[in-house]
Amino acid sequence: MFQNYLKIAWRNLLRHKAFSFINILGLALGMTCSILIALWVQDELSYNTFHKNGPQLYRIMANLNWGEIQTGTNTPQPLAEALRKDIPEITHVVQLTEWDLGVIFKANGKTNKETKGRFASPELFQMFSFPLVEGDPKTALVAPDAVVISQSLARRYFGNRAALGQIITIKGQNNVRVTGVMQNISKNSSLQFDFVLPMQGFVKKNDWVKTWGNFSLTTFLQLRPDADFAKVDAQVRKYMPQNHPEQKADFFLQPVSAIHLYAYKASKPDGGRIVYVRLFTLVAVFILLIACINFMNLATARSSKRSKEVGIRKVIGAARSLLVGQFMGEALLTASLAVLFSLVLVILLLPAFNQLTGKTITIAYSSPLFFLSLMGITVVTGLIAGSYPALFLSAMEPVKVLKGAVAGTRRGAFLRKGLVVFQFTLSLILMVGTVVIYRQINFIQNTNLGFDRENVIAIGIEGDLDKNIKVFKTEILQTPGIKRATITSDLPLAIYNSSADLQWPGKAEKEAASISGVFVDYDYLQTMNIRIKEGRAFSRDFASDSDAYMINEAAADMMGMRNPVGQTVSFWNGKGKIIGVTKNFHSQSLHEPIKPLIMLPLPEPRGEGVLLVRTEPGKTKEAVASLEKAIRKYNPGYPFDYKFLDKVFEEQYRSEMTVGTLINCFAGLAIFISCLGLFGLALFTAEQRTKEIGVRKVLGASVVNIVALLSKDFLKLVLLANVLAWPLAWWAMNKWLQNFAFRADLGWWIFALAGIATLCIALITVSFQAVRSAVANPVNALRSE
Repeated sequence: MFQNYLKIAWRNLLRHKAFSFINILGLALGMTCSILIALWVQDELSYNTFHKNGPQLYRIMANLNWGEIQTGTNTPQPLAEALRKDIPEITHVVQLTEWDLGVIFKANGKTNKETKGRFASPELFQMFSFPLVEGDPKTALVAPDAVVISQSLARRYFGNRAALGQIITIKGQNNVRVTGVMQNISKNSSLQFDFVLPMQGFVKKNDWVKTWGNFSLTTFLQLRPDADFAKVDAQVRKYMPQNHPEQKADFFLQPVSAIHLYAYKASKPDGGRIVYVRLFTLVAVFILLIACINFMNLATARSSKRSKEVGIRKVIGAARSLLVGQFMGEALLTASLAVLFSLVLVILLLPAFNQLTGKTITIAYSSPLFFLSLMGITVVTGLIAGSYPALFLSAMEPVKVLKGAVAGTRRGAFLRKGLVVFQFTLSLILMVGTVVIYRQINFIQNTNLGFDRENVIAIGIEGDLDKNIKVFKTEILQTPGIKRATITSDLPLAIYNSSADLQWPGKAEKEAASISGVFVDYDYLQTMNIRIKEGRAFSRDFASDSDAYMINEAAADMMGMRNPVGQTVSFWNGKGKIIGVTKNFHSQSLHEPIKPLIMLPLPEPRGEGVLLVRTEPGKTKEAVASLEKAIRKYNPGYPFDYKFLDKVFEEQYRSEMTVGTLINCFAGLAIFISCLGLFGLALFTAEQRTKEIGVRKVLGASVVNIVALLSKDFLKLVLLANVLAWPLAWWAMNKWLQNFAFRADLGWWIFALAGIATLCIALITVSFQAVRSAVANPVNALRSE
């Protein structure tokens, strides 16, 4: 019997080639989208899940209450030992520097700059599953002159020789000995580094890190398997308020498995990549539903063609369950063909998808889970797509069918209309989302930051460049293509430090105020084209400026100063006068409001910092060549490493740009699949009304009249979909825009534009078949019966 049903299903597919092609293509496109999204979601959810001790690993997050609660990942250095001593459920504690350490490696006659290093506590390789292929995890970071390197670094410097025990010269550090070689860290780890140095060396050289008031290290801890998480978390939360209330901070525990997906604010999850995981999962479901709806619509629309078949089968004794099985079998066969087509599309599209998302997703052909998942998609899609048609067709009454009265026609037509409305409602939501995300990204790219980021090159000050910086700067300013140059402690787009050290006249004793601080050169404002509102910038003509400060408008507002110039405040350099107030400019992401900022004159010696070079428009190549030549002259031990400031800015919003591009693709796909179904219904409608069209043409109906007759019902459905989609799309997009402190307007015209575009697309789709029917010879139509 199964073989017989399979033959019938196959013959039906071949007999109605156009409808079969539309069904298979629609399902295949929907499945392709769903599989690609499923692979992406699986990759996102796999981050940090490979650690053997994963369920017991936590990162300590900090809430800093300096006027407003700021949640971050940095904690004080003394915290690790204090918690280990006070909380017996803790088995290991590890601290790491959060920033990437860039140094020059020299070993075995080879020299290179390595930029992915960290300082870490000795228990790092006992806590985390970063396996060592050489060395002992318990002792690898104990010695002060130790270094653990990755397999890729070991091969780079020592080839096939054993790296353990080899000496590496690190410029700026003492010679170190390789005490461990770790496997290259997988890309689905939030912690990424190529080499690790002992934390004790960093602490020894930086006494400032030992204070409770300095939040500069990331702290991880491991609990006993039998530990009560709620109890430990409560102890961690109470530690600072009970022992160091003056710091106005408290901590909480975040599972390591949640680091990649969740952002936090005031101890509660607040956005993060989980938003995009949920968004794209919903998009995948939407598009697969749209594809399944196409199948349902076309199958129920063609019910009259199969009504006699059903009636005869029932008369000769076919049970309803057997008929349901037959029609479900046809749906599963269609879904199986679609999934094969879809798999080919996934294989072809995966390289482009990886390039777009910045991932290296692969298909695990050897994994039984992959093929089980494919089978699951096939079965679920087949069941969803074929369920209603099977129940609808099998419910027909044989007596009425054989008399020519097909039962349930009106009900089926109502359902088809409802499904078309549902399809286009989903498509419209995606289309509105596309426009809103595009406008927000465009707003970000074109918003006035308060400084000019174009034609600016950033160069890290390292090695000998610090001691030669004055002569270096003088020389490059005399070379073609370079307009200005200045030095600062932080990139203007990434001033993320916070301090509660600012004191001013009239400040309440217990008032908490958070402000960011940045050290700047004399030419900083002129180089970055930052406007002054009051007063002046730092100048070499005033010796007293070494103790002075500049602030932005937000800082003046925070202190309640109407005339801040000349007022005395106290900050990192002690007491000093405010000599200037700048217009507000963005020093952080546009996700955040503009924060209060205080600028200090750059100290001598400068230490690490950033050289910002403004080039003449159109002369970037000449400027880069001049800078490279000067770097080789004054800092020969380091390679020429530079970034364009506008590229750094774009990198901050790469996630949003990727989401925007993906939403564009998915929305276009959803509209295409919906129109594919609409085309199929128009084709069927025209086929059903062939004789009517012929009679109307004979009686004088024009092509325009015929097209209007066949199109108006479909356009009413699309118009209804607009009415339903607009409030849903407004709610979803308004919620997404709340993630940005600075955002584009959610204008009414966006919804109108999406609605008009959808109506036009639907009209073109339906009109194609309507015009074809309208221009056909009416004689042929009247002869058809």
